[in-house]
Amino acid sequence: MSGRAPYGLVAVTCAVLMVVLGLLVSGVGLSGPDALADGWVRRTFGEDVLRLLVLPTEAYVLIPIAVLAVALCLSGGHKLEAVLTVVGPLIAILANTWVLKPLFDRWKNTYLAYPSGHTVALVAVLTVLVLLARPGVATAVIAVVGAVVLGGVTIGMIGLGYHYLTDVVGGTLFAVATVCATWTLLTWAARRRAPVPSDG
Repeated sequence: MSGRAPYGLVAVTCAVLMVVLGLLVSGVGLSGPDALADGWVRRTFGEDVLRLLVLPTEAYVLIPIAVLAVALCLSGGHKLEAVLTVVGPLIAILANTWVLKPLFDRWKNTYLAYPSGHTVALVAVLTVLVLLARPGVATAVIAVVGAVVLGGVTIGMIGLGYHYLTDVVGGTLFAVATVCATWTLLTWAARRRAPVPSDG
């Protein structure tokens, strides 16, 4: 994972887009793209399929993946990457739950919906895996598989009435922003602590 990649720029861009989208949908119910997506999903998929599609967002799926990633990082001596694997998703989940959802105040049924917490948890872990993977085929495979999984999860959450489409988009943007920002800060702090080579 290269510290020279523009992760800070990615973080800022995604964060800005998430805020703009949040301002547009704050207090808004089913309308526009959300209504179109909702209608298509409900016409196309049965409940059993929808419940299967949302499984990747469950804690009993995501936590073992994160634990395995941490173990692999530590076994390879990559302590900073192990910290990212834990801290990145944790910050994203907590900030989304306690700050963003109340701030944007978008409701679906009886709960705050924007950004989607299910999506934040899933995409934060997927983003960590993409950042940890060796550049090339491994990164591409994880990104493609992750995109397919996210597409299925989106369909499942819309069809089961958990979230609107825009909640998922907002959750995706925030998760990517948080993990990239966390990595940027971690690598900056690590460089600051690194000893300066002696000229003597």
